[in-house]
Amino acid sequence: MVKLSYILLFIISLIVTSPPLTQSFHINNWAISKLETKQETVTNLQFYFHDTISGKDPTAIRVAQAANTEKSPTLFGALLMADDPLTETPDPKSKLIGRAQGIYGSAGKEELALLMVMSFCFTDGMYNGSSISILGKNSALSPVREMPIVGGTGVFRLARGYAMAKTH
Repeated sequence: MVKLSYILLFIISLIVTSPPLTQSFHINNWAISKLETKQETVTNLQFYFHDTISGKDPTAIRVAQAANTEKSPTLFGALLMADDPLTETPDPKSKLIGRAQGIYGSAGKEELALLMVMSFCFTDGMYNGSSISILGKNSALSPVREMPIVGGTGVFRLARGYAMAKTH
């Protein structure tokens, strides 16, 4: 069986509105907690996301589909769960820096348009234990795609910004 693998380059530009150490909470009532504001920080990241959808050890698998998905040229209605490696270079054997974990579905009837709900979870270096979450349309056949960053954890807590993706 032929292994089908996509390598996506993600260039992330995000704004971290508050580093984790700048928050203070009132112990008596967390719902009325006050968030200290600091100057925003802009962070640019570049990494490679390896999505393998077939072969001996796929990193993305179809978990559901509509009755007519197989008849659709765009696989409209297919839903896949992913746990893809993030690396420093396009080489899948390069240094592993994290995992892309989430779900994506074919949301376009006329074009290959994926709805991505993904967390980029970093496991190495200064971002170890932190994550960035995206949610948006990925027009998979476009040369460059932009998706919104809707939040994050760790050093990326309260992040906002955008991710640029290119297929390598």
